Amino acid sequence: MVLSIYDTFSRTPSEITSHSGMVTMYCCGPTVYRDAHVGNLRTFLLSDLIARTIKLSGLSVEMIQNITDVGHMSDDFQEDKMLEQSKREKIDPFDIARKYEARFHSDLTALNIQPASAYPRASESIDMMLSLISKLIDAGFAYVGTDHSVYFSAEKFASYGAISGNKLDSLKPGHRYEYTEDGAKKFHADWALWKAAGDRTEMVWESPWGKGFPGWHIECSAMSMELLDGHVDIHIGGIDLRFPHHENERAQSNALINKEAVDLWVHGEHLLFEGKKMSKSSGNVVLLNDVIDRGIDPLAIRLCFLENKYRSQMDLTWNSIEAAHETLKRWRLKMSQWSNDSSVTADAEIENAFNTDLDTSRAIMRLREIEKDDSENKAALFRYADQVLALDLERPIEVKTLTPQMEELLEQRERARAEKRWSDSDQLRAQLEALGLEVKDTADGQIWS
Repeated sequence: MVLSIYDTFSRTPSEITSHSGMVTMYCCGPTVYRDAHVGNLRTFLLSDLIARTIKLSGLSVEMIQNITDVGHMSDDFQEDKMLEQSKREKIDPFDIARKYEARFHSDLTALNIQPASAYPRASESIDMMLSLISKLIDAGFAYVGTDHSVYFSAEKFASYGAISGNKLDSLKPGHRYEYTEDGAKKFHADWALWKAAGDRTEMVWESPWGKGFPGWHIECSAMSMELLDGHVDIHIGGIDLRFPHHENERAQSNALINKEAVDLWVHGEHLLFEGKKMSKSSGNVVLLNDVIDRGIDPLAIRLCFLENKYRSQMDLTWNSIEAAHETLKRWRLKMSQWSNDSSVTADAEIENAFNTDLDTSRAIMRLREIEKDDSENKAALFRYADQVLALDLERPIEVKTLTPQMEELLEQRERARAEKRWSDSDQLRAQLEALGLEVKDTADGQIWS
């Protein structure tokens, strides 16, 4: 079956193609100055789902994900984020980077996100960036400004704005991360490839244009072009990266090779939490460890994401996370009851859902149907889906051994619920909890652990 996914550049679902059975992917990685929150992790899950679906079809994947450890300018343009966090925690900025890089990988493991082929660090790829910048200068697409920084000339790239829809003549001066001294740039929409160090003494490197540090966008162009042989089949990022990051990255890469460097640009939508955009100011930033600290399986977060299409804005809540946790417990229990073998049976509807713009929500709905129907191979069908969903549905679970007293009380409570004797049901639940059995009610009846 043909795999297709929505391409932001063409604004249409497009077929994923391979070269000699290999699909190359590039996913914009984290800036490691703080913990990634669950909204950030939704993007990284997207890359994992795409890779797993491609592998399920019989193709191989090579994926590069960068680690930005040279920082970005803060929104107020006063301080680099990495250096700012270094001062806050009173440790070396590169120690900051390694600390949060390790936590990032720990989060990926907890979410069953398969490792990329490589995680190149920006700080270790400076020569790669300098080489690309020099080539862009030689080709007439970049220039040295009066402040000794190097800028890309946006007006030299005719199709600028094709990803985001932004046009040069409508862009206003001074958009984020492109702060510079007045008159340093030839055109207000030009962006820095290399920033002169000025008074900055930390996290700076030598270059042909003097000491400085890379701009925001150049590392992704340099890494993808160098490590994926000048061509990317699928480039992935959050919707917030369409502009200016991916727009500028496309211009840099295409200018270097005079053709499209990326076949498909794929973007995942924003995440809300309890109805609000996740932010420190709203006080609703949720880390994966916050979920774990509540005794919730981190894969409950994965299931919540899977129940929503990646191109749809979703509203995550503690109630939805807890419900997903209970679903996982129920499915794992049933998997242990359905089968003792390891057979795998493909399901045409699930396969179609995966291959049609990665419709994981439809795949989950199909699993809920299978759970309730009279199929004899339920476990084998669930195993097939779990190759992409990666919910560890066959994880061993601790099954409570019911005493005769517990069994009697559960039967009494089931009758009470059927007869809508809610007060009796609550009293029986309390008796069971006193015996060490936690009982919860679901659409499919009471479950216990």
